[in-house]
Amino acid sequence: MVGLSLDNTRNDDDRRVIKCVLVGDAAVGKTSLIVSYTTNGYPHDYVPTAFDNYSVLVRVDNQPIRLQLCDTAGQAEFDSLRPFSYPDTDVFLLCFNVMIPSTLRSITNHWIPEIAKSSPRTPIILVGTQCDLRSNVGLISELNRNGERPVSDVKARMLAEGLQTDYLECSALTQYNLKQVFDAAILIALKSKSVGRSSQNGLQKDNTKKSRFRSGFRRFMSFTKRLV
Repeated sequence: MVGLSLDNTRNDDDRRVIKCVLVGDAAVGKTSLIVSYTTNGYPHDYVPTAFDNYSVLVRVDNQPIRLQLCDTAGQAEFDSLRPFSYPDTDVFLLCFNVMIPSTLRSITNHWIPEIAKSSPRTPIILVGTQCDLRSNVGLISELNRNGERPVSDVKARMLAEGLQTDYLECSALTQYNLKQVFDAAILIALKSKSVGRSSQNGLQKDNTKKSRFRSGFRRFMSFTKRLV
């Protein structure tokens, strides 16, 4: 079993680095996920993000790894700048708010095409945020008045299945499943790096990730319009 934990010790020796980029519509909770995970505290005041970088040391099987977390702006005015954050990314977290169905539609219509264009071989994880609000009567009533309902776990998993990736939902406020989200990102990034090293060493010419993503993307786009 792989062990993962945050490590608050500071040491500047060489260590492996994982770059994890969070994307998604503005105000879905990307910054809150990062702050809650790295500081064990919740930011109650919303401040729109431009582009912020965070760094935390984690241990995987007692080996130190530097996890770089890149918080991107979801506003349309940053569409031309955002891809400059993507080079050398090891894993993307595609974030949507389970209480705002339009943010899931944006995953389909905007975020997947953007990533497929610039980083087709980079692994992704679909992340539903603010799941602690599923039982909020006021928000549910407001959605009902607009003819909508919270994004169900089943619907999100169907979308993830279409992309052949994982789906996790979490809460930055209660920290439910929060560590599991970043653990999953670390593990999938390490697995991808391992495959890449094998190819470079001549042990295996592996185009699996690229073909898998593109095949999943085509399948995804073929049926998501009737799901979201």
